[in-house]
Amino acid sequence: MPDLLSLSSDIIDNARTDLPVNRVTQELSELAPGIAMVESFSHVVAFATDDGLVVFDATSPLTARAALRALRSWSDDRVDTIVYTHGHLDHVGGSPAFVEEAQGRDRAVPRVVAHEAVQARFDRYRRTSGWNQAINQRQFGWIRGWGIGETGPDGEPVPFLPDDVAEPDHTYTDHDVIEVGGLELHLHHARGETDDHTWTWIPEHRAITSGDFLIWNFPNAGNPQKVQRYPVEWAAALRAMAAKEPELFLPAHGLPIAGRERIGTVLTTVAGALERLVDDTVAMMNGGATLDEIANTVVVPPEDLALPYLRPLYDEPGFVVRNIWRLYGGWWDGNPARLKPAPDADLAGVVAGLAGSAADLAGRARELADAGRLDLACHLAEWAFEAAPDDPGVRTAMAEIYQARHEAEASLMAKGIYASAAHRGESRGDLRLGT
Repeated sequence: MPDLLSLSSDIIDNARTDLPVNRVTQELSELAPGIAMVESFSHVVAFATDDGLVVFDATSPLTARAALRALRSWSDDRVDTIVYTHGHLDHVGGSPAFVEEAQGRDRAVPRVVAHEAVQARFDRYRRTSGWNQAINQRQFGWIRGWGIGETGPDGEPVPFLPDDVAEPDHTYTDHDVIEVGGLELHLHHARGETDDHTWTWIPEHRAITSGDFLIWNFPNAGNPQKVQRYPVEWAAALRAMAAKEPELFLPAHGLPIAGRERIGTVLTTVAGALERLVDDTVAMMNGGATLDEIANTVVVPPEDLALPYLRPLYDEPGFVVRNIWRLYGGWWDGNPARLKPAPDADLAGVVAGLAGSAADLAGRARELADAGRLDLACHLAEWAFEAAPDDPGVRTAMAEIYQARHEAEASLMAKGIYASAAHRGESRGDLRLGT
């Protein structure tokens, strides 16, 4: 079993990028007496109390049973309370396994604690199940076994949110203090990646469980397929956590961190990166800049992106800039032609005609791709495809260009979307959702 705290200290202190920081091993590590972490798709963090275990998050439907087995290698105490750090599927979807285990052992089922907005998230997931199936298959195309993109015995799509996910029993609004077996948990709400996020201060252990406020990647504050993120409040939450001067920091993704100064440095550095993105974006908005101008101007310094906990391997700063624009400026990007645009297919037909034909347009797209301008090549390939979606040569060109773009990108967000676009050229399928 690796010493996770020593591993994270080595990575942070020496700015190492050659070691994995987001691990899904299903292994349990005891981090301190009475505190353990199971490294899962989202981690299960457990605290021992006189009344049983308090666990933070129930991981995903696919990984919950393995995480439970690992937890039982450490403690056979009943799970008294599950705290949802937020309502994302990989944090709540495994809750039925915890309930099933309790019932199978004639134990009381765990109480579920969450921010009051978690229930609204569950309601939204049920209302938009098909949409969430599509976007998560596109983002995480390799994940199977969650029900994403699958059908049940009756031939109907499996719901995005499991029907038997454990609903919250105890909710709060801004902050709350609950006690389990003599252990106090100070719950704090803040908006960040989601609007229903909880971070918890456990004063007895000088520990914080943070959910997804830190993911050992650039903050997921710009996801192009998901609902609004809140970078200003995200940064404020990180600074509030640092102000507690914790000695142990327990994220839901990535390695735990030990040491007050080390934790403070990480939290304030991430907060500062978000704050600078917001300040620079809003300053340009106030100056009348368009989204295109801002997105091609505002950047994060390369030395920040080189830090082992800020690399843009999941989300990326450019996406965050666009989300800041959406937060403060709405959906229109400032280009009058795109306020009430012509249908994509009509515009594509005109452009293809100017080029000679859709095939000529696809050929020029290939030339641009070969010259290293994949950004321009994608525009032309998309127009060629919209103009002649049944032309095999056009489809092949588009698939190959988007596949090249996929391979050239670093962030999972971009990779998933470009891989889905390449698939559109390979198979008729659903051309819009890539399913």
